[in-house]
Amino acid sequence: MIHVRLNGRDLSLPAGSTVLDLLHAEGLADRRVAIECNREIVPKSQHASHLLGDGDQLELVHALGGG
Repeated sequence: MIHVRLNGRDLSLPAGSTVLDLLHAEGLADRRVAIECNREIVPKSQHASHLLGDGDQLELVHALGGG
């Protein structure tokens, strides 16, 4: 297991988890999101390949529609 901090909340994930795995766990895999890992933006093209590490600090925002 690894432990990360997402938007100020502690989470435990299986070792070898990617940003995409995190998005699936949070129910946001099919949403338009921006995610930062340790103060670096992770491009959407790298969500499936960017491995998370123990102690990573993540910030996630997602677009909300309105009108």
